[in-house]
Amino acid sequence: MLPVTSHRVAVILIFYVTVSAGTEETYTNYELAPEEEYIEETPRLDYKDPTWCHSPSLANGELTCVSPRGKGYRSTLGTRCEMTCDRGYRLQGKSSVQCLANRRWSGTNYCRRVRCHVLHLNPHGRYSCTHGFVVDSRCDYTCVPGYRIIGLHSRTCLADGSWSGVEPVCTDDDPPKIKCPLSRVKVAEPGALTAKVSWDPPVTTDTADKTLDVILVGQGPDTAFKEGATIVRYKVYDLARNRAGCKFIIRVQVRRCETPKTPLHGYLSCSSDRNNYGAVCEYHCDGGYERKGTLSRVCQFNHSWSGVPAECQQMEFKSDVTTASALLDQFYEKRRLLIVSAPNIVDQEYRLQNIMIQKSACGLDLRHVTVIELLGSPPRERGRIKDKQLQPQVIQGLRQAFRISRSYFSMLLLDEHGADRERFISTVTSDELFAYIDDFLLPEDERDRLELHRDFCE
Repeated sequence: MLPVTSHRVAVILIFYVTVSAGTEETYTNYELAPEEEYIEETPRLDYKDPTWCHSPSLANGELTCVSPRGKGYRSTLGTRCEMTCDRGYRLQGKSSVQCLANRRWSGTNYCRRVRCHVLHLNPHGRYSCTHGFVVDSRCDYTCVPGYRIIGLHSRTCLADGSWSGVEPVCTDDDPPKIKCPLSRVKVAEPGALTAKVSWDPPVTTDTADKTLDVILVGQGPDTAFKEGATIVRYKVYDLARNRAGCKFIIRVQVRRCETPKTPLHGYLSCSSDRNNYGAVCEYHCDGGYERKGTLSRVCQFNHSWSGVPAECQQMEFKSDVTTASALLDQFYEKRRLLIVSAPNIVDQEYRLQNIMIQKSACGLDLRHVTVIELLGSPPRERGRIKDKQLQPQVIQGLRQAFRISRSYFSMLLLDEHGADRERFISTVTSDELFAYIDDFLLPEDERDRLELHRDFCE
């Protein structure tokens, strides 16, 4: 009998397993160790155990598994499962796993809910969503009052995590509102043809903007408005340049009297616009006529003139006065005087000058000039104004006061105040005489009136 060796011998056993249900062969190796050192490295294969791996499950998803043992098995060794997630979820991990010999699946996975990004909040609008920011949730956009949506009114969260369409914008298309002041009537002050009118600024509102651009078109407040109706307009713009406008009327009334009648043989000089409230009209008479009645009248608030109208009556002077001063006083501030002196009535220069004076009598009257003639020497000396004879004392007083010689022809021109303004020692034409009077004796307003009646004597 042979001696027995005392050391232990490890024996490796190889099992061949043929699965009739499939064509694939699987090999599992085990190593036998001494009894006190034995460690199981791999689970024992047993196809008869239907739950080799734990039963698979996929929340919010669906599994499609194929097992070597048939359709009724989902967790046997070698089973392969395909993973698909429900709508609105995305698979995280492998899309296919297999039950391995170590009783574990070849991978882990789960279905994660798909979410779209948070929508941008429009500064002039808002949105509301049916299910937040998950798939198939619809978000409807609205704008604050005064704004209108440009673009889509709603967006939907898609399965890929993006939003449908593009983000709409809220644009301000509501024009601002403006209310103008009420129209008004203002009566002009006495003597004025305009009136100063003031008003408060228009009231403006806007649903979107607090700052508005208000523009005045035309004349502004606290300025003088002319008689009649004036339209005042305002425009207002918001930040989006939407526009609105309003208008009102300023009506200025100038109270007026009836147009004053010009007196016969005279004229009127009126302030302001002749017949407006506060206007003053003065009465003046033509040469050879004097005023009878009031000097001026005023247009009153009740549309009537103060006082009664004056008349221009033919001027009458007294020729029987005995002094030169008494005669001159009758013409003071009323008439200018042209004193003609000649040695006798047959003096050639006098006769020539007398013809020219007679032809220019109308022009002299327009210029308020009265002619006094001093002819000859005592005791046959005569003085006259037209057909009225002067007293010898008056003739002598005029010659002494103005140093008028009897020995030669001369003419003396006195203004309406009796002042000596010019002497002529030879004959002058009507044009020369009128030119001097117009340039040196007539005030501006009298020259203007003379210009209006220049054709009267033609």
